[in-house]
Amino acid sequence: MASRSKPAPRKGNPLPWIVVLAFVAAAATFFFLHKSGTAAVDAPSTAPVAAPQAEAPAPRVLPRNHIYDESADPRVDIAAALKKAKAEHKRVIVDFGGDWCGDCQVLDLYFHQAPNDALLAENFVLVHVFVTHAMEDNHDVAVKYEVPLKKGVPALAVLDAQGKLIHSQTAGEFENMRNMESASVTDFLNRWKA
Repeated sequence: MASRSKPAPRKGNPLPWIVVLAFVAAAATFFFLHKSGTAAVDAPSTAPVAAPQAEAPAPRVLPRNHIYDESADPRVDIAAALKKAKAEHKRVIVDFGGDWCGDCQVLDLYFHQAPNDALLAENFVLVHVFVTHAMEDNHDVAVKYEVPLKKGVPALAVLDAQGKLIHSQTAGEFENMRNMESASVTDFLNRWKA
């Protein structure tokens, strides 16, 4: 008797089932991600892609130091500075400005950096005279020392120990101090030192 052999299992192509399973998995993933609010892959866009913009540099923000005393009497302060300058054989710098003024803040910063700090200490007595935004306060003092406040602040006047005006900034030379270098203050101090 001839033995009957079992028919060989039919070998079908498993590819359609893999494709179906992959499609179901992809659909489930897509549904889950969009339902939760995040999509892993966005559909390609036909909109033009803008070139990345370079970020603008952050503006230089300086701390506001209290330099100019609004309640001070500049006549009293200048008289005291002249007395000290005479005793120490120095000159007086009268600095017109306000704490509100960014350029005044930069000037003060430069006054306290090397080599300016040593030049200032060895050769000058510094007096700060407060003025408002409208340049109204202590205007008479500015006029006395020939400093035209309308040109801007900070504005400096240099006096000898007897109170005689040696130099005044009449063209707003330091009015744009935030765009100047510390060396401009060094040059000024060297030029007018005692």
